[in-house]
Amino acid sequence: MSLRVVFMGTPEFSVPTLARLTSDGHDIAAVYTQPPRAAGRRGLEERKTPVHEFALAGGIEVRTPVSLKRGEEHKAFAALQADVAVVVAYGLLLPNPVLEAPRFGCLNVHASLLPRWRGAAPIQRAIMAGDTETGVAIMQMEQGLDTGPVVHEQRTIIDDRTTAQSLHDELAQSGAVAMSGVLAQLEADGSLKAVPQAHDGITYAAKITKQEAHIDFAQPSAAVLRHVHSLSPFPGAWCLLDGPDKPVRVKLLQVERIPGLSGTPGTVLDERLAIACKDGAVRPVHLQREGKAIMDLDTFLNGMKPAVGSKAG
Repeated sequence: MSLRVVFMGTPEFSVPTLARLTSDGHDIAAVYTQPPRAAGRRGLEERKTPVHEFALAGGIEVRTPVSLKRGEEHKAFAALQADVAVVVAYGLLLPNPVLEAPRFGCLNVHASLLPRWRGAAPIQRAIMAGDTETGVAIMQMEQGLDTGPVVHEQRTIIDDRTTAQSLHDELAQSGAVAMSGVLAQLEADGSLKAVPQAHDGITYAAKITKQEAHIDFAQPSAAVLRHVHSLSPFPGAWCLLDGPDKPVRVKLLQVERIPGLSGTPGTVLDERLAIACKDGAVRPVHLQREGKAIMDLDTFLNGMKPAVGSKAG
């Protein structure tokens, strides 16, 4: 017997879970997502969220309230008579009447191993901090910010090739598989074992700001690599490279560490754009000049080749 599910999600990260629950045969009573936003050069078009588009294509009812605080919204939600609500990066706070309406409550896919990296940007912060592993946690939701007990977690490795985009994609799929398994267990047993989060090791993943994107080559090469990869592709970590006439703003989207090279931090060390850090050096793999498309290093060097000894900063 399938479960009657209300799905609540907004960005691309949420779509794999909705797709998996649909293919599992659950009865998706309704999808809640953020309202369409102004788009286009003049803001005259409305862009639906990725979840909205997926639900429409599947013939699922879509609801886009601006807020869930009003009593009418509580009644409309409760009238769906859901067994469970599944929440994946929805973007609105759920008040108590919503949290308590489904028979088995609300389950959340969170992109970290709680209690580490509660909050808005767990993927980026895990990479930036130098964590060697992260994962997804399926959490029973309560009023606090990502404070609910955990019913399942799935781990994944972070290494020097991991970017925010690659980790986002991996965790989106991992979260879909994990939630599928949790709902199957709920169907079979009628209950879930939820483990309270530890009081130690709590960290908060603050929202990424554009001010954080400037690269500081006075940091060790490992820290520079993690900084670059944590912000790839958005907002993109950037530096200024000496150009023929003036410094050129360039985003570095993927770099590699270069053993055996060293120099004054921010100095271009060779013709392949190795840049010195506090210790060692990094070399761009993918980068983007302002106003240009993303390109690999060879393509970039065909159009701009900073001289050995020039500065990046």
